[in-house]
Amino acid sequence: MRPDTAHATDHHQALDVIVIGAGQAGLAIAWHLAQRQVRFVVLDAGPQVGHVWRSRWDSLTLFTPAEYDALPGMPFPAPAGTYPTKDQVADYLQAYAASFELPVRLNTRVTRLRRAGDLFAVATSTGTLLARQVVVATGPFQAPHIPAVGAALDDAVTQVHSAQYRNSHDLPDGPVLVVGAGNSGLQIAEELAATRRVTVAVGTRPLMLPQRLLGRDLFWWFTRLGLMDKPADSRIARRVRARGELVIGTSWRRLRGRGITVRPRVVDAHERTIRFADGTVLEVGTVVWATGFRSDYSWIDAPPAVVDGRVVHRRGVTDVPGLYFLGLPWQHTRGSALLGFVKDDAAWLADQLTADRATALAGT
Repeated sequence: MRPDTAHATDHHQALDVIVIGAGQAGLAIAWHLAQRQVRFVVLDAGPQVGHVWRSRWDSLTLFTPAEYDALPGMPFPAPAGTYPTKDQVADYLQAYAASFELPVRLNTRVTRLRRAGDLFAVATSTGTLLARQVVVATGPFQAPHIPAVGAALDDAVTQVHSAQYRNSHDLPDGPVLVVGAGNSGLQIAEELAATRRVTVAVGTRPLMLPQRLLGRDLFWWFTRLGLMDKPADSRIARRVRARGELVIGTSWRRLRGRGITVRPRVVDAHERTIRFADGTVLEVGTVVWATGFRSDYSWIDAPPAVVDGRVVHRRGVTDVPGLYFLGLPWQHTRGSALLGFVKDDAAWLADQLTADRATALAGT
């Protein structure tokens, strides 16, 4: 089948929807699709639902309490006011898919997505599938990013990205430099500080907020004040986005109290020496790069949905008819990429898919 052709038999075989990714975003929209009784499948490269969560560092816990962590149709099975571990999240996602008998196909990596006439051809590690509509729900954590300066360090320096870090026992004894002061970097730094000397390199100091304020969890305040619902283009949302990542549950005073040294941004490296923006240097033996992730949509051949590696969309709807995205950071609100809040975008997008499919059928 050539990329620009699709025959009548292809339409007979085609699914209504293919969802790519079985994380919280993919499962949330899968629930809505199941309610609408459409023919769909959810594809995931992992060996089990929740695999990405299980692969993160051992002590990871959510900063959203359990009562804010549910997907549609199923509460999170933990007491209100508790903060689920990463394994509890993975167990929940696995139970969620099983409870609603969602058609998840595991060990199926998508290698290419392209148009095939008025259908989509989704090439995977187990074969090619056709669909009338596709939802890309691969999440914001795709390709771990390590700055180029890391390549200048000696081979004797142990370097791991936060995506590879599991616990302090996996690292050599001795001091550690953690590069990055987001939630992941500071949680890892605090864990390591219990057994060794830790330095944190900070580019731009993030806004830090306590987990609880005036006896209430921070997310209680966020939801009551409507901050989780503000559209990305609203004035308050633009101000929040401009400040960068929000760090919850720690403070610079607390970090200093744990013996953590804070340095400015890393600007250079040579052999075992790191140089910071203020001109100071540090000899390192171990570096944890908590420097985030980069999106990788190189497998999507459907312009103009992806331009220069960036998704072009309006609340997850692209200019390619039938192609949608879900779970992007700030796709519509602050909660768009968060477990427990992605359900709002999923409900809206499921309605959009249904309406678009009805319009397409009416035009045939």
